[in-house]
Amino acid sequence: MKIDWKRKLTSRKLWVSLAGFVAGMVVIFGGQQETADKISGAILSGAAVVGYVLGEGLADGGNSEKGE
Repeated sequence: MKIDWKRKLTSRKLWVSLAGFVAGMVVIFGGQQETADKISGAILSGAAVVGYVLGEGLADGGNSEKGE
């Protein structure tokens, strides 16, 4: 079975779930809510970068296959 990593890594549901999980763990283990918010924001910002890089890579790959 082949895993579609591109689709998984660009899933907003994945990144929001991951950010929520990490923020919850920070609070559970005694961190401040402000720290949890900053970490969640960093994860979601990273997700935007990953999505952009993968999208551009796919677009460039599609263009090279067409001979452009």
